[in-house]
Amino acid sequence: MTMYKAPLDDMRFVLHDLFGAEATLTPLAGGEGHTRDLLDAVLEEAARFNEQVLAPLNASGDAQGCHFDKATATVTTPKGFKEAYRTYVEGGWAGLTMPEAMGGQALPEVLGVAMKEMLDSANLAWGNYPLLSQGAAHALQLHGDDWQKQVFLKPMVEGRWCGSMCLTEPQAGSDLGLLKTRAEPGADGSYRITGTKIFITAGEHDLTENIVHLVLARLPDAPPGSRGISLFVVPKFKVARDGTMGERNAVAAGAIEHKMGIHASPTCVMNFDGAEGWLIGQPHKGLFGMFTMMNAARLAVGVQGVGLAERALQNSLNYARERLQGRALSGPAYPDKPADPLLVHPDVRRMLLTQRAIVEGGRALMLYAALQLDIEERAADEAARAKAGELVAFLIPIVKGVLTELAQESVKEAVQVYGGHGYIAENGVEQFVRDARIITLYEGTTGIQAMDLLGRKIMQLKGAGFRHFMAEIGGFCQQHAGDAAVAEFIGPLSKAAGEWQALTMAVAERAQANPEELGAAAVDYLYYSGYVALAYMWARSVAAAGSAQSPGFKQAKRDTARFYFARMLPRCAMHRAAIEAGVESLPSIG
Repeated sequence: MTMYKAPLDDMRFVLHDLFGAEATLTPLAGGEGHTRDLLDAVLEEAARFNEQVLAPLNASGDAQGCHFDKATATVTTPKGFKEAYRTYVEGGWAGLTMPEAMGGQALPEVLGVAMKEMLDSANLAWGNYPLLSQGAAHALQLHGDDWQKQVFLKPMVEGRWCGSMCLTEPQAGSDLGLLKTRAEPGADGSYRITGTKIFITAGEHDLTENIVHLVLARLPDAPPGSRGISLFVVPKFKVARDGTMGERNAVAAGAIEHKMGIHASPTCVMNFDGAEGWLIGQPHKGLFGMFTMMNAARLAVGVQGVGLAERALQNSLNYARERLQGRALSGPAYPDKPADPLLVHPDVRRMLLTQRAIVEGGRALMLYAALQLDIEERAADEAARAKAGELVAFLIPIVKGVLTELAQESVKEAVQVYGGHGYIAENGVEQFVRDARIITLYEGTTGIQAMDLLGRKIMQLKGAGFRHFMAEIGGFCQQHAGDAAVAEFIGPLSKAAGEWQALTMAVAERAQANPEELGAAAVDYLYYSGYVALAYMWARSVAAAGSAQSPGFKQAKRDTARFYFARMLPRCAMHRAAIEAGVESLPSIG
């Protein structure tokens, strides 16, 4: 059994000292009450819920898994999950960041992301139930008709209903242009949805009285490819326009997948057999709604990486402090004991510092992105909203792609600290490895994130968000050029940022001559971008760790930043070499 303690000290540091959340949030629309006191109070309540309610169910939920009854096409969740969901709803967590008009609390997105990190540390599989519900609710909020918001969105915000995203099909994995699900118009303005969807997280379960599926399908006159996709809302139980819930709809789970991890989260095959649904937005314009869901989900999955890595770090650090194994190379550190703790060994410290650099740097990066979301949604100034939106669009593939990949490294190092004991299920850390493996895959693989970053955000959108981020790094380096507290980091950060900009221009130039160069460079470019972005977060963290923190906290930040700049930022050289090798280094195979 593993333990979990919410990292409130570091969360408060990132929100208040690193990013000045109160000063940013309170001038925004509806943000007058989003003070430090309120943010801290919500964080403390979130910590209690996640530590006391969800964390104890993590191992048992993994062991029990979900049960699918083929005869009734129903899914039973593990023991305690329904009660935990009831507590979650009663605490108002389901509508934390949703509009007050829909029954939500309208709190900032950055606070919702901090809460989600705790939730994912405590119980990632349980957290998948509200995760997709929030993405579906956000799509309805932005694209649904007024009656759809009242009928479907309101009970979702209240937590009485959950949502799901039904995109993928057997023949159409990430290429949604290949999907075949059909939507036939009915006489009453509704549609009949027919087709099969796979890999649907929480497509069926027993936590709520209804499940609202957001489904991509094709109308009879749809053009081919992604231009012919429309978005529909299809409830598990039919719902009239006045909100009355009726008979069971013609949608049901056909099976749940047997998976490597997240056993307590049902991944469903969903069969739609002429199910009643309603069009969201305009015909053939479903991609707009889909991207709303996908962007929310991609940020959320990046948060999952940090959440898993945080819990793995906490447990491997405690183990390294307590486990007696061998002697320090320079002589016994604890001669009164039969052996020294694992912490005396340099390689153990390397593994733990790697984890801390990933977790705390990743936390800063994801909360920075979330804060930009709040500015984009609420700022009075149109230019400020546009800039924040471009920054968010640029950062989402980095947060999703890089933080989930680095989470793999982090949880692997946690198992390595335990040695053979890490491979044993009863110690709990092997579950983090199994659960973490999926996060690089769902909501778009790392390669898809890489092509989104390089192909879309850099090439198609002319690097708008990239330019904002580069200007910010340049401004920080200029501001702190004479600051002795961060002097050792300014030169390397400035050099890395300059090389990042030059490499971006070089890749763009080569891609104009041969578009295949984009695919050859994309993943290495994604990693390169992530390492520089994390270097910026670490340099800022050292600069922000002032008198408000304890000497030990400040020293830990400095030590971890030094480790990151010395041992992790140099990985950029490897990725640059791979990019420069070009598509010629990838010959045909098979």
